[in-house]
Amino acid sequence: MRDLPAQVVADAIDWRRRLHRNPELGFQEHETAGFIAGQLAGFGYEVRRGIGRTGVVGSLTKGNGNRAIGIRADIDALPITETSGAEWASGNPGRAHACGHDGHTAVALAAARLLADMPFEGTLRFIFQPAEENEGGGRAMVEDGLFRDCPVDAVYALHNWPGLPLGTLVARDREMMVAFGTFEIRLAGKGAHGAMPHEGADTLLAASQLVSALQSIAARNVSPLDSAVVSVTQIHGGDAWNVLPETAVIRGTTRWFDPAVGDLIEARLRKLAASVAEGFGCTAEIVYERRYPSTLNTPENAALVRKVAAAGGLSVVDAPPSMAAEDFAFMLNELPGCYFWMGAGREAGDNPGLHSPRFDFNDALIPLAVGFWLDLAAAELRAP
Repeated sequence: MRDLPAQVVADAIDWRRRLHRNPELGFQEHETAGFIAGQLAGFGYEVRRGIGRTGVVGSLTKGNGNRAIGIRADIDALPITETSGAEWASGNPGRAHACGHDGHTAVALAAARLLADMPFEGTLRFIFQPAEENEGGGRAMVEDGLFRDCPVDAVYALHNWPGLPLGTLVARDREMMVAFGTFEIRLAGKGAHGAMPHEGADTLLAASQLVSALQSIAARNVSPLDSAVVSVTQIHGGDAWNVLPETAVIRGTTRWFDPAVGDLIEARLRKLAASVAEGFGCTAEIVYERRYPSTLNTPENAALVRKVAAAGGLSVVDAPPSMAAEDFAFMLNELPGCYFWMGAGREAGDNPGLHSPRFDFNDALIPLAVGFWLDLAAAELRAP
């Protein structure tokens, strides 16, 4: 493990807690972006703002090397009311850094600070990405010319993982996170008095049957050897005790790795929605969106991450891919790279999971993660 300057670690913890106290949602991270840009400029980096609306990139070139690498940190918060009880808990009601992006940002800033005074050959680009949570900030940055204006040869990103012990790291050769989509099914029927249901076309009965039918997609249409999830997460309909509503809405999410499975899920969902609705005398309007592709590492870059981690004293472990999604996938669709998890579990006490209102980033991970970025930069951009 690298022996980092105590003041740098202390400052990184202060930055992390400052960011935690002031969370901003996707594409609204104006104060966060301003803070990041100010720090990077103070370290001597060339700073570009406004890539992907609120994204920030800090670039630094040294020596005669031609290789460039990108290190991404996500900066947005979630629309969650925090209940962690931390002294530095969110001061913005209904918003919280419940996924640890405050920690990722502080770690990247601390690494940028130290690397500014270290020798290397080539170009470092620290990419601070907005709107990772559902809104596709990674896609927005790519479409806004991120890699055209700030070219790199490889791109990397870490995510804290509270389900793994501190000091561990997972970097799979290919699949890390799934692709995901969202759906909204609007059922329209004929309203009726609750005492005379035969006079209507019951959208709530159709919705109830459709929720069950949708579960057959993963259970009976997708091979048991493939990964697939179809989850209904919302049902809305009706306002009165004695009225069958004219409309009902079902919303949910889908997950897959194999693109062919993604195609099958969408096709079956559309067919089932239309058929079940028709069977109950209703109609179905379907809005289906494919949000993020699968997060797939480049094996060579994943192997380098594991090698650097092991050499730096981290414990490299294996774990199955996650059925959650990550829009770093859009960057990996453009370039070689690796997305990896670093264990953030606390040995004692509670360990709320990601997106829990009780979640708070484990500051003990900061020196380990900063040290890893220093080691990776040294391996990719070897000094003479």
